[in-house]
Amino acid sequence: MRGTRGGLLAIAGGLAAVALLVGNGGAAASPNALFLEPIANIAVPTYVASPPGDTHRLFVVQQSGQIQLIKDGVQSAFMTVPNVNYDQNERGLFSIAFPSDYATSGLFYVYYTRTGDGAIQVDEFQRDAVNPDIGDPNTRRNVLTVLHPQQANHNGGQLQFGPDGLLYIGTGDGGGGGDPFRAAMNLEDLRGKILRIDPRVYQGQPYSVPANNPFVNQPPALPEIWSYGVRNPWRFSFDRVTNDFNLADVGQNQWEELDYRPVDTGWGRGVNFGWSCFEGRHVYRTTAPYCNPPDPAIVPPVLEYSHSARNACSVTGGYVVRDQEVPDLLGKYVYSDYCNGQIYANTLQIPDAIGDAPVPGLVVGNATSFGEDSCEG
Repeated sequence: MRGTRGGLLAIAGGLAAVALLVGNGGAAASPNALFLEPIANIAVPTYVASPPGDTHRLFVVQQSGQIQLIKDGVQSAFMTVPNVNYDQNERGLFSIAFPSDYATSGLFYVYYTRTGDGAIQVDEFQRDAVNPDIGDPNTRRNVLTVLHPQQANHNGGQLQFGPDGLLYIGTGDGGGGGDPFRAAMNLEDLRGKILRIDPRVYQGQPYSVPANNPFVNQPPALPEIWSYGVRNPWRFSFDRVTNDFNLADVGQNQWEELDYRPVDTGWGRGVNFGWSCFEGRHVYRTTAPYCNPPDPAIVPPVLEYSHSARNACSVTGGYVVRDQEVPDLLGKYVYSDYCNGQIYANTLQIPDAIGDAPVPGLVVGNATSFGEDSCEG
């Protein structure tokens, strides 16, 4: 059965199942009542999402450049994104996002690395004018490009429309190991950041910067920056009930972290999350620039875990469960790790998340991503 408020989905790497988290329909809570029900087998999936208010359609992004549509359980090809640089490693097509007016505008946005130089690209497309079940690649409009020379890894990959209707973008620090370009805390560099823009054309420009972004009119800081000091923010989300901002930042060699900024703290506005002075809560670098001394206002994660303790390697961020049919996890943040595939849950709060533990029986091999459908209670 589909959840009554925000069914949660998990996907795995390789030729893998896109699976729906199914609850027990309000029966007495029991770990045995939670399971993942496969809904499709799709090669190299990286993300799954649904347009606001559309309870019939799920869109699955493939790293190789394709977008698949699952409509009422039936799979079909939606669109192939042009010029995707898929290297069978960390480059490719990573996510899709739908604005609140998708039902009428038909506009959607994708995040990928482009052919040629591997730059991060955010593009706008429109679905076909006649058939709403296919996208039109000829409508491509470039919204934002972030140059990403030299290294093929740490591309970030998340697009998400926030509760404010604006587009949030998570970019990696430029790759290599240890933030070699010192990009993450450099406010003149769009890498290693959470960006916030209005992606609509404005006064002849491909996008506009909201006036209340933290670094507007503060040159040389770039006004698109919302948060900074992140290494590879592969997945982040907004709680669909509280609007709180939840971020999973992939660590270097030892520590993975979860960051949490509720609405009453500005949901990440102007926050320095600490990379590369810190990996998780642990000192990583003590040299200039930025880390000698480090910014005293750095916000530490609310949870960290070590690679060795969990046989882990790369955190896969998720969502706060708001599905009334999954009472065991209601109000809890779920996430996983690419290497161990175990799904974990906790209650996010400051300064420390509480109750962090594996969810019994929920394991997804090479957990790539989570997503939400648009079911409402």
